[in-house]
Amino acid sequence: MLEFIQLLKQRYQAVLAQQGNESVKTSYQQRIDQLILAEAFIRKGQLIDTSRQPLLQMAVVGPTQAGKSSLVNVLLNSNAAGVSPLAGYTIHPQGFCSGVSLADCAGLQRYFGRFQQLQQSQLSKDRHDCYSLTESAADSGLLPHGVLWDTPDFDSIDSGTYREGVIRAIALADIVILVVSKEKYADQSVWEIMAAIEELHQPTLICLNKLVEGAESIIIQSLQEKWLQARTDPFPQVVSLYYQKPGGLPVWPEFKQQLLKQLANTVRSDKHPRVEQALLKRHWQSWLEPVFAEHQALNDWYELVDLIIAQAMESYQRDYLNHPHHYETFQLAMTELLNLMEIPGLARILAGTRQVLTWPIKQIMKLGRKRLHISDSSYEIALLNQIAEHTLIQLADRLLDKADQSQRGQWWRQINSGLRSHRQDLLQDFERAAKKYHLLFQQDVESAAHRLHYKLQEQPLVLNSLRATRATADAAVIALTLQMGGIGLHDLVIAPAMLTLTSLVAESAVGGYMHKVEAELKQNQFNTVKQVLFVESLRNKLLQLPEQLSMTTHFNISPDQLRAAELQLTEKRHGLRLL
Repeated sequence: MLEFIQLLKQRYQAVLAQQGNESVKTSYQQRIDQLILAEAFIRKGQLIDTSRQPLLQMAVVGPTQAGKSSLVNVLLNSNAAGVSPLAGYTIHPQGFCSGVSLADCAGLQRYFGRFQQLQQSQLSKDRHDCYSLTESAADSGLLPHGVLWDTPDFDSIDSGTYREGVIRAIALADIVILVVSKEKYADQSVWEIMAAIEELHQPTLICLNKLVEGAESIIIQSLQEKWLQARTDPFPQVVSLYYQKPGGLPVWPEFKQQLLKQLANTVRSDKHPRVEQALLKRHWQSWLEPVFAEHQALNDWYELVDLIIAQAMESYQRDYLNHPHHYETFQLAMTELLNLMEIPGLARILAGTRQVLTWPIKQIMKLGRKRLHISDSSYEIALLNQIAEHTLIQLADRLLDKADQSQRGQWWRQINSGLRSHRQDLLQDFERAAKKYHLLFQQDVESAAHRLHYKLQEQPLVLNSLRATRATADAAVIALTLQMGGIGLHDLVIAPAMLTLTSLVAESAVGGYMHKVEAELKQNQFNTVKQVLFVESLRNKLLQLPEQLSMTTHFNISPDQLRAAELQLTEKRHGLRLL
């Protein structure tokens, strides 16, 4: 699951970079933040699983100039955290080990992933993919043993550049310490982020900083109203912080010295898997909305291709298989039957010259010795290539309609662009496949001829009658050829000789069997053409076009990838750890 969330986040980031619609950009950025939070929370689960006794993690969060770093120093009883009156001074997550050693924090590097751990002094404003971890030597009476994180502002002008670090630190936290000042507590950014992290179910403490006498009760009441508007869980405890004028640091109330330690006792790491799963389920439909839309477009594409292929097969059946004058395949089977009836030469001429118009007698005799390559003179091959070309033209027209009518017009336009760039290759591959099919299908033609011959052998009278007729037809063809010096074989060989043979067989006792053989040959031919040419050579290649779409403008997450992730979403604890 972690890998899938990372993949989805990367695709969002790539698509966002090319997105021009501002409302879509805002929505996508929110989802990216949610995905970063989910990714970090899954990593937190892995950290818990691999630790014998997980360290307590506490994060101090808040808006600009709320006094976060100053409060960190108060809690640590040191000056470890750098402070500045300027907004945006802290731009990296900075962890401070209180009561634990750096060696105890070894697993944090795996949690932060691509973020590099540096020393606090090495942190640079020119680099945001890093964090620091410092061991605090001071004794703190306020903190339980663990790591206290000082986090960057989440609402400054430049927060977008280091926002991921803030999110990672928050997702790591077992306890969230929200710091707000009397000037900042009502800011929308504060309550947006508090609403966003409610589903992590982290014990929370609010520190109301920079207070002046007399304003505390009014602000706390307003705080409570804001909390109840943003969240559904109970309003947490509030620590009011006043400043000492000489030192300029907030003062932690004496009667709340044990508050954070008490809060630590409410942390339940064993509930993390259930919370993690609920987090993913809550946002799943929203995160996958553009992926679902692409899958719907993909399904529409599959249906469109299947419709176009079905129309192509209808054209093939109408204009060839069922056409009374163009269907040549069974005639080729009849020429093979002539050959089996011991008519030397004529069968090879008939099979090899189906589409030849005029030939001198010497060429006819030559064809008697050497068969012309049947696929080069086949009407079927020419028709199939025409149908393939017309199919791609129709498909391009339908894609333009989809681009104009669909909400995902860009997706359809890019599919159309891919079709245009691959059109010639598709047609050339189809033409090669058609010739190969036609040559191999002659085995079926010969098989049909053999079946008819075996059946005729069961009817000696019919067979002898056909042989007698053959001699007359053969003589007529040769006589005409000699007189004219060149004849139309399509008209004078196929028509007279083959019509005579076909009529005699059809009117004989084996006529019904001949029609059965012809019907089975047509059906086999239909199935073969559909599978070998229009499915394997055309449809399957067309269906691959969406895989070539740019990943900078489309998510390109396959239905199989999504199904695998959704299966893990419904699994129990350990099923969430790896995709």
